[in-house]
Amino acid sequence: MSSFWSDLQQLADITSRVTILEAFFAIALSFVLTLIIAVVYRKTHTGARYSQSFVQTIIIMGVVVSVIMIVIGNNIAVAFGLVGAFSIIRFRSAMSDPKDIAFIFFGMAAGITSGLGFYLIAILFTVSLVVIIFILYVTNFGQVSNVKKRLTLTIPENLHDETMINSILDEYLTLHILRSIQTSNQGTMIQLEYVIQNKPEIEDKMLIDAIRKVNGNLKVSINYLSTEVYY
Repeated sequence: MSSFWSDLQQLADITSRVTILEAFFAIALSFVLTLIIAVVYRKTHTGARYSQSFVQTIIIMGVVVSVIMIVIGNNIAVAFGLVGAFSIIRFRSAMSDPKDIAFIFFGMAAGITSGLGFYLIAILFTVSLVVIIFILYVTNFGQVSNVKKRLTLTIPENLHDETMINSILDEYLTLHILRSIQTSNQGTMIQLEYVIQNKPEIEDKMLIDAIRKVNGNLKVSINYLSTEVYY
């Protein structure tokens, strides 16, 4: 009888060691995969703001999720308990680039598959999506050839002639819509704001130089917006 309990205890110890090794491998794999994802994000980032903390968050979230999946396993009660525990967490920082959200889900998916023990699927999934991301980045997929921008120009009040300005805009642009007009410098200056779209062969500097010739060399600016301009 004592021999039976000894064999059973030995089997339990072996099972525990195997479980610990599997958990360690899942955590290590999720770390490696999310590290690759973070590097891909850094290489393909094209937004206005780059955050080191966000890159680290991708890795941390992936590893944390893998640990959660290891703990949950097939235990429904633990799963509901963790849902209640994590429901108090609120993410207050808004993401300026929708692609950042996709990378967070990318890292979490790698952590989930690693934590559940689907190691090959996790690797294949990460490699496949990394290749897709690089293809989209290299081909600049989704970028339109001629985007809408915002033109702001200032002219002296005594030189305010919409016909003269419109003739220049007609020559250089396929689209120009006046969005706002306001006075500045105690009414001696007039500031005009347009939504514009260049003709294919026209560069921004060409348009700016043409306007400066008729507005007394006052300020002219063209803003490139990350979001769609509506009019």
